[in-house]
Amino acid sequence: MLEVTIRKKLRDFPLDLSFSVDDGRILVLMGDNGAGKSTTLNVIAGLVAPDSGMIRFNGSTIFDSGSAINVPVEQRKIGYVLQRSAIFPHLSVSGNIAYGLRARHCDAAVIEERVGHWLDRMNIRELARVPAAGLSGGQKQRVALARALATGPLLLMLDEPFSGLDNESRRSVREVVRECVADLKIPCIMVTHRLGDARATGDRICTVCRGKITGTGDLGPGR
Repeated sequence: MLEVTIRKKLRDFPLDLSFSVDDGRILVLMGDNGAGKSTTLNVIAGLVAPDSGMIRFNGSTIFDSGSAINVPVEQRKIGYVLQRSAIFPHLSVSGNIAYGLRARHCDAAVIEERVGHWLDRMNIRELARVPAAGLSGGQKQRVALARALATGPLLLMLDEPFSGLDNESRRSVREVVRECVADLKIPCIMVTHRLGDARATGDRICTVCRGKITGTGDLGPGR
């Protein structure tokens, strides 16, 4: 389980949120542009420092202002897929998936096994040696998702992961996200502005307005 209580003074309003996400479940954050959704993800990732609060995975604290705990970004074990997938165009698909593993100095055999696993899981084995610059939008998102999951994260965060995808790619990537989160039994937070994506992908929804949660609800089965 992920537990979050964070407070941070932003330019126009304070960010003041508290929520939790169970393992194997997807929490959707929705709200207007500038409401604080992406900032919330960046705070959890350690890219933005909150003024106060606590962030905990399964009882292990990665941030606690009261105890001066602030685990570095690279040690937080979070898979983060940005709105623009930010894959490396000069690397092959395999090279992109392997990037985080190499940064962690994993053994070559481990890298080969995990890259192969995620090539198959994302159904992109035939693209293994293809330069990422030539991929379609849906293929890029699958590569970005594979790269985020290959390191074995404790949490997956997705910021507008279906932005710019055609309808077929959107449906396909949504299905992959749900399957991976359920199978890996990790919590997931997804930011989206599309109610259709929220209903098709998420288990629970929080609406955010000017840094505060203004409504919550279960999306439930049969979405």
